[in-house]
Amino acid sequence: MYMDSKYYKWLYPLAGPLLVSLAIVPLLESSALAQSPSAELESRWPKLSEMVVAASEEQLGQAPAGTISGTILDETGALIEGAHVRLSREGQPDQDELSDGEGEFSFSSVLAGPFELKIMFGGFTTLICSGTLRPGENYAVPPITLLVAGTSTNIEVAMSQTEVAEAELKDQEKQRVVGALPNFYVTYDSVAPPLTARQKLKLAWKATTDPVNFMMTAGIGAMGQAANSFAGYGQGAQGYAKRFAAAYADSVTGTFLGDAILPSIFRQDPRYFYKGAGTVHSRILYALTRAVVCKNDKGQWQANYSAIVGGFASAGISSLYYPSDRSRADSTIENTLVGIGSSAVTNVLQEFVFRKLTPHAPKYATAAP
Repeated sequence: MYMDSKYYKWLYPLAGPLLVSLAIVPLLESSALAQSPSAELESRWPKLSEMVVAASEEQLGQAPAGTISGTILDETGALIEGAHVRLSREGQPDQDELSDGEGEFSFSSVLAGPFELKIMFGGFTTLICSGTLRPGENYAVPPITLLVAGTSTNIEVAMSQTEVAEAELKDQEKQRVVGALPNFYVTYDSVAPPLTARQKLKLAWKATTDPVNFMMTAGIGAMGQAANSFAGYGQGAQGYAKRFAAAYADSVTGTFLGDAILPSIFRQDPRYFYKGAGTVHSRILYALTRAVVCKNDKGQWQANYSAIVGGFASAGISSLYYPSDRSRADSTIENTLVGIGSSAVTNVLQEFVFRKLTPHAPKYATAAP
């Protein structure tokens, strides 16, 4: 006979007690007739125990697994990608997930019961929240807001330095001034972990192949054509093509030599570390000196050999394809000094202007004044 599921669910928890009563009644009846009631009870007790345990296990096996999901934000409401979320449950192995581009994470096939979530992200304080998952429930954790860490010593990051650097690198690759111009070579995390050689090359490739870089190079070529700079290139389509190729070659050699290859050799960080604290005078001085000073991969400040040597090397290479009446040595020195000066000006703009013009710029702990 068919039984409505709601009555079945109501009666099912009584299965255990029912089995107990069915087993005890015969025991009581037999005890009245038997000469050794205690022996009879002992002989039946193992079967009774097995029946109760089997009923309990069958009942537990019917509880469906559920899901736990949520969204991670910073204090400004911006979504955080790459946050490390760890799910812990008593008697079960931990599970780990990273939040996606929408700041979302999800754990599936989670058994019912109490759970704990630990959320970690570089530059932010670690957050722990808990709850209880019911059988078959799709548990939506309220939006999780991470706070910027007060000091680097309070940051608890379970991921390796390379993994944290990769997560922050993804943030850098989204940084665009006024939402368009690439601004990949600045980090707003004053204690950002060093980049690996592979990550430095990856960032250089991203910068030189960005569509906006091609557009800017095309504009430089057009301005040179209009001003007839480097007259040896001539005019017309051929002259423009030479100017465009020369400008793009400058971008590629300067970026790969000064920001990827030499930093990997000298073990230096090619990024500008945003200060964001202290007096205006101290911040200007800091920005200007970062043109010739950088952090090494151990987090120590030192002379920026990568930028200086890379500037000379790139300028020397450019003298091979730029027409000029001056000696190559004079041209190389001048181009190197111009490159250092432009880096200093760019750093000042990074410190006071560009961050304000960068939508959803990542927020980290600022450097000490």
